[in-house]
This record gives sequence, C-alpha cells and structure tokens, in this order.
Amino acid sequence: MKCVFCGFEDSRVIDSRSSEDGSSIRRRRECLKCGKRFTTYETVESTPILVIKNDGSRQAFDAQKIKRGIIKSCEKRPVSMSQIDELVRDIEKYINNSLAQEIKSSEIGEMVMDRLKKLDEISYVRFAAVYRKFKDITTFINFLNSVQ
Repeated sequence: MKCVFCGFEDSRVIDSRSSEDGSSIRRRRECLKCGKRFTTYETVESTPILVIKNDGSRQAFDAQKIKRGIIKSCEKRPVSMSQIDELVRDIEKYINNSLAQEIKSSEIGEMVMDRLKKLDEISYVRFAAVYRKFKDITTFINFLNSVQ
C-alpha cells in the first residue's frame, strides 16, 4: 500500500478489524520508510448487473423482485420463507458468479422455474402460468401435460 505521506510503496499492517457495519475491513498501517501511520479500508468491489427485459430495455438486477414473484406463486403452499430465501440466494449467487454484466429476464425466469419445480410443483405451475403468459386454455393444458 502506498504511503499517503511520503509515497513509499510498502507498508506493514499493524491492526485489522471489521468496520462497525461489517461491510469493510479497517486496516491501520505503518510506512516502512517514514514510519507514519495511516488507515485504509477494504471493501468488496461489485459490478452492477443489468437485466435485459423482453422489450429490450435494461434495469438493475433486483433479487427482491424475484422473491416477490416466488412468494406470490407459493401462497397457501407448504413452502417456508427460509426455502424461498434459499432459492433466491441460489439464483443471485449463480448470476453474480457468472461474471456477466447483463442477463436476460427470460434466463432468470427459467432459473426460477427450474428451482420451483423441484421445490413445489403447484408453485411451479402458478409461476409458469404468469411468466409464460399463456394465451388460451389449450396452451396451458398442453403445458400441464408436459409437466407430468
């Protein structure tokens, strides 16, 4: 770490601790050349992920939006909030680990449906009915037959 006083490019860490809010690490450093002390903060750098909507517009990724849709499809079903939170965290982790800066909303929808199908089939069908926007009853019945 470069010294803020003399510009020397090497220092030693004297003390490290988490910041009060836990979002960064506070480090107390000492310059190996001039001996002066200074404080640095380390934070995780995150790049915003944009969701490409079906109409081509873009908006910031929002895990809470996914969660709201899942909660709606799981109403009156034996699915706990902890299961929903785990499903949302799994999707969010997958998206963040992909290192992509943009993701299509259709990909997110498919991820939600794949995970909901394993969790609760009724919730899966509810989510799919809204997500896929079935145009008529025949299309919906064909979808239901494909689920079996």
